[in-house]
Amino acid sequence: MDAREWDEKYSEKPLLWSADPNQFVAEEVSRLRPGKALDLACGEGRNAVWMAEQGWDVTGIDFSGVAINRARGMAMERGVEVRFVDADIFEWEPRHAFDLVLVAYVHFPDPDRTRMMEKARSWVAPGGHLLLIGHDVATLGVSGPPDPEVLWDPETAKRHAGDLEVVFAESRPRETDTGETALDTVMLARRPE
Repeated sequence: MDAREWDEKYSEKPLLWSADPNQFVAEEVSRLRPGKALDLACGEGRNAVWMAEQGWDVTGIDFSGVAINRARGMAMERGVEVRFVDADIFEWEPRHAFDLVLVAYVHFPDPDRTRMMEKARSWVAPGGHLLLIGHDVATLGVSGPPDPEVLWDPETAKRHAGDLEVVFAESRPRETDTGETALDTVMLARRPE
């Protein structure tokens, strides 16, 4: 989907996703020392705002202007400062590296997935982490996009870690809004200092 289609999707209701952080973001980020974080394709900002509440200096980027405006509103309502950038991740370049780059539920087919992960890895500072969370191909049809080519699995995630050290890459169960159990691929990788 392009930016216009995402704008339309976000315009369908006041909040497309939950205002709470993703459970795996909360679990894994809570174990890390706060620093500079980038939330790639941040959507309405739930993870970025939560990380800012935990003491992170956060930048969130998304190409949907509707989502970015909602994210800014959420940050304002919750009294935290987050830099939200309305831009395409393939065209944007940050001014500095990050202690944490979060890629949560970003699903592209190749070659775009490879390009995205190359960019994400390049933005991880020495000693920093890349946290990837995505719909797992093992639960195709339960949660996430219906195209298996854009879904994740631990081995695919590891391949995209490139020069980073994989701390772990695994499939984890998550309860969906409908009460079903879905699997998500969760990978944490680190750039050596």
